[in-house]
Amino acid sequence: MPQPSRPEDDMTRCVEELRAALTLHGITLPSLRVDLPTFAGAYRPAEGLVALGNCNTVTARALTAALREAACS
Repeated sequence: MPQPSRPEDDMTRCVEELRAALTLHGITLPSLRVDLPTFAGAYRPAEGLVALGNCNTVTARALTAALREAACS
């Protein structure tokens, strides 16, 4: 019987999928990662957070343009 997926694995997949989707638009968020300290909390189920990190204005504008374009499609 397969083991149930762990929240950490799901979060890692989520970050990898987001990174890949951003790459399709030529966008890189260097600090994009799973925020591991959120798994240390006492809340259940442990959801975890995705840390998007910082980016420069060029990246922020590219992200804004990609989101606007997707919203108009």
